[in-house]
Amino acid sequence: PPAAPAPPPAAPLSASLSGPFPGGRVVRLHPVVLASIVDSFERRNEGAARVIGTLLGTVDKHSVEVTNCFSVPHNESEDEVAVDMEFAKNMYELHKKVSPSEIILGWYATGHDITEHSVLIHEYYSREAHNPIHLTVDTSLQNSRMSIKAYVSAPMGVPGKTMGVMFTPLTVKYVYYDTERIGVDLIMKTCFSPNRVIGLSSDLQQVGSASARIQDTLTMVLQYAEDVLSGKVAADNTVGRFLMDLINQVPKISPEDFETMLNSNINDLLMVTYLANLTQSQIALNEKLLSL
Repeated sequence: PPAAPAPPPAAPLSASLSGPFPGGRVVRLHPVVLASIVDSFERRNEGAARVIGTLLGTVDKHSVEVTNCFSVPHNESEDEVAVDMEFAKNMYELHKKVSPSEIILGWYATGHDITEHSVLIHEYYSREAHNPIHLTVDTSLQNSRMSIKAYVSAPMGVPGKTMGVMFTPLTVKYVYYDTERIGVDLIMKTCFSPNRVIGLSSDLQQVGSASARIQDTLTMVLQYAEDVLSGKVAADNTVGRFLMDLINQVPKISPEDFETMLNSNINDLLMVTYLANLTQSQIALNEKLLSL
């Protein structure tokens, strides 16, 4: 890839980070981003020590939510770093066509530390997003775990003299959509499989397992409430507030109305399933008649 001379400043993004991080700013990280980073590291070029890429997502007043990313080809040596800037620009333009709400938030790099080259790469991303974040993912497992850290930079030094860059760590929280939760739960099950392979479960099995977890949790809550009432366990006001919020979120409905609603939904589901099977049989029969 071509060397990374100072590119012309990109057009300012209206939705980019609008200013310095206030105290307590949080980076909300989705699991699909981590999976993409690990995949790009596994597919890296021969001899490459690490991979880098662009982070995409959204920004609000209290947090930065990283929902997507893509890797960017680069080469590093002891005295220089070269990044394919044209590739990064084209990939971002393609991503905007699919997800126009996602903007450039910063960049990621695999490894457990920030290198001198990181400062040069961070300077480029400062042209693409004001006050970008830098995410490091320790794919080498230095501390026997994949440490994930996020930073934001700030200039330091004497004005007009030697200047440097200081990377300040940020709080990282892991969030997911409901669809991502299904994939994460499936990946976690492979930890208990000898060959790291597990099959997909049907929708009915997932509903059954979720219902079983809810039933176990309710049994635990009831046991706790009984122990508090009998004096076996000391009452905790914090737990009581959580239980009160939980009860208030449950809609008030009579058992007869709930049973009627459930039976109606089940009948609708069975009817759709029957029509789908009937349509599939009609298509198969039509194909056989056409082949005669």
